[in-house]
Amino acid sequence: MQVTETLAEGLKREIKVVIPKKDMEAELNVRLADAKDKVRINGFRPGKVPVAHLKKMYGKSIMADLVNEIVRERPTKILSERGEKSATQPSISMTEDEAEAEKILNAQADFEFTLSYEVIPPIELKSTDGLKVVREVVEIGDDEVNEQIEKIAESARTFETKKGKAADGDRVTMNYLGKVDGVAFDGGTAEDAELVLGSGRFIPGFEDQLVGVKAGDEKTITVTFPADYPAANLAGKEATFDVTVKDVAAPGAIEINDELASKLGIESVDRLKEIVRGQIEGQYGNITRQKVKRQILDQLDEMYKFDTPQGLVDAEFENIWRQINTDLQQSGKTFEDEETTEEEARAEYRKLAERRVRLGLVLSEIGEKAGVEVTEEEMQRALYAQLQQFPGQQKEILDFFRNTPGASASLRAPIFEEKVVDKLLSEINVTDKTVTKEELLADEEGEEGDKPAKKAAPKKKAAAKAETAEGEEAAPKKKAAPKKKAAEDSAE
Repeated sequence: MQVTETLAEGLKREIKVVIPKKDMEAELNVRLADAKDKVRINGFRPGKVPVAHLKKMYGKSIMADLVNEIVRERPTKILSERGEKSATQPSISMTEDEAEAEKILNAQADFEFTLSYEVIPPIELKSTDGLKVVREVVEIGDDEVNEQIEKIAESARTFETKKGKAADGDRVTMNYLGKVDGVAFDGGTAEDAELVLGSGRFIPGFEDQLVGVKAGDEKTITVTFPADYPAANLAGKEATFDVTVKDVAAPGAIEINDELASKLGIESVDRLKEIVRGQIEGQYGNITRQKVKRQILDQLDEMYKFDTPQGLVDAEFENIWRQINTDLQQSGKTFEDEETTEEEARAEYRKLAERRVRLGLVLSEIGEKAGVEVTEEEMQRALYAQLQQFPGQQKEILDFFRNTPGASASLRAPIFEEKVVDKLLSEINVTDKTVTKEELLADEEGEEGDKPAKKAAPKKKAAAKAETAEGEEAAPKKKAAPKKKAAEDSAE
């Protein structure tokens, strides 16, 4: 086998591989000899089929298998011998001339193919002695725990039918039909819909107009959908809802006791408080973790500057760009609404893609040198988490991960990255700083590290899902405010 480098430009490589026809023929003969004792052909005793006859019948088929085996296995061997790692799957090209291909299959011509790929640049790891982060910690007070439990109790409170008019805090059960310009719209109809007045679940003005109604009343409510309502065909439109009130119920008293805990499947109110405190600590801990991780990545970004494989950057950019356009489409906005242009946005998110790829390579090198590994148990837990997100589709998801090349990497990569971050945290200077909840959340959506400059491009927001009670339609409801979450800063 002759291996010749024909291109070495930056990170790009092109390798020409030639396997002489005599070597191809020799391997073919080995396989024919092996097949001689295995095939059964009418008119010949087992093991007595002439090789020439076998070659005539199966030569091309065996040679085709040999060619496929070579292009599947040799590139890995060639890169290993060259001490290189390909950033993506190498592109393999070979002759498309039918006559030339026929000669190769008949062992009458050398088999030639070309490998094109980008190498992962060598990364010389630097000392982490200079890295330092501030870890913000929130102390959870009893008042915050009690506030959350009160919200839980309120959601679990009972209502009793009452006579008379509905007041703020009462629950109204109703049928409604929504119309825009006199025409009913999809999702604007519901029966036996329940709404607690003052909860703010429906679009502004809807609940206010139900104050004072009583069972049996029929009323037409006029409201205007918010300009940022997720359904573009309704955003900013005036609508009417024909409402028939079926029941008005007053709320029962909120009592925080063992009986409430029992309703929630918990043994006592003290245990309920422990669980709620743990959930709050977990939520703040996740935000703290993301902030710490961002500080680490920002410092690594300053420490490491090198060319990145454009194939990886292109793939990462396409993922980002797809999400950006989805966000714009769902919000009904344009690049102009975000005070930028598509060209400027592309340039900014291209920089973001390059940063992510570069940091991903750095973290990979750090993890490899430190012997970081993802265990099978961790992979199974990640897969189980995926299955929980899509109830009823477990089989399809399992088939996807079993049958899709590289799919398991999407489970492994984030686990590996978090373990590398843990490794770095065990080595660098970490200072704990006690802050208030407000201070922890203050910069959560405004931090820049893994995002383009403010107003340079559309911002990625947390998914804004309509708050839909079970059995109700979402149309007359207001757009749920995007929930605050830790700014996602991943090198993947």
